[in-house]
Amino acid sequence: MDGDISTTVDLHAEFENAGVREVLDELDRELIGLAPVKARIRDTAAFLLVDRTRRQLGLTQDTPTLHMSFTGNPGTGKTTVALKMAGLLHRLGYVRKGHLVSVTRDDLVGQYIGHTAPKTKEVLKKAMGGVLFIDEAYYLYRPDNERDYGQEAIEILLQVMENMRDDLVVILAGYADRMDRFFQSNPGFRSRIAHHIDFPDYTNDELQRIAGTMLSTQGYHLSSQAEEVMGQYIEARRDQPHFANARSIRNALDRARLRQASRLFNHKGPVNADMLSTIEAEDIATSRVFSGGLKIGEPA
Repeated sequence: MDGDISTTVDLHAEFENAGVREVLDELDRELIGLAPVKARIRDTAAFLLVDRTRRQLGLTQDTPTLHMSFTGNPGTGKTTVALKMAGLLHRLGYVRKGHLVSVTRDDLVGQYIGHTAPKTKEVLKKAMGGVLFIDEAYYLYRPDNERDYGQEAIEILLQVMENMRDDLVVILAGYADRMDRFFQSNPGFRSRIAHHIDFPDYTNDELQRIAGTMLSTQGYHLSSQAEEVMGQYIEARRDQPHFANARSIRNALDRARLRQASRLFNHKGPVNADMLSTIEAEDIATSRVFSGGLKIGEPA
């Protein structure tokens, strides 16, 4: 390129004007923990901002590959981050609409010959201009079943990911080990995925804070004794099958509110707003997670 580039750009001003900070602040407010994930999202936002500026100055013409892989256990915020990523891409001009279409294998793969292509194409049509989030993406590939039609969906997805990458971003999600095997079996996907983000499990302290936040948004709170029992619940539940991080906590709180309602209904006398808003220790301690129930005041 001949001569000096006289045009200058204030990237920090662009960052503010594009509304990127707003999206990142929402991510911080709505998701507890996940520091490495948030750092990667910020790095990705900076990369996209620089790329957009380079294109505006005529330094490059090609749209970068933005397809992503989110790996981690259930309940670690992958869908929420995908939604924020869709908003970020829209604000920076990489997708037209900024909506998120979340699907699983059943939304893409048919059970009979001739059903898969129309299903997959219909999903892709809905997702155009935004982000397509495929959860447990490895279930698309079932080599042990000769009559499985997942491979047809894969071939359509790969073609669209390559040819329509100016108008669609695909995020594949699932357990890390299974996604690794999926990519090994489908190198076409690996070559089209530019950003790999791993979502760590939440710590016990983070799950405790998540529980408090979930209750607060519904107008509830834990009593001081219930706070202690909730901590014991989290520690015990983590070691049991099918633990799903924040999802398991949400389910536990739903059951605790059911127990609270039953307890209040059987209460002799009137109830007040505080009673209606407080989850007590007994509402958690009777969970099946504590085999036979937990006696209040004793360790889990």
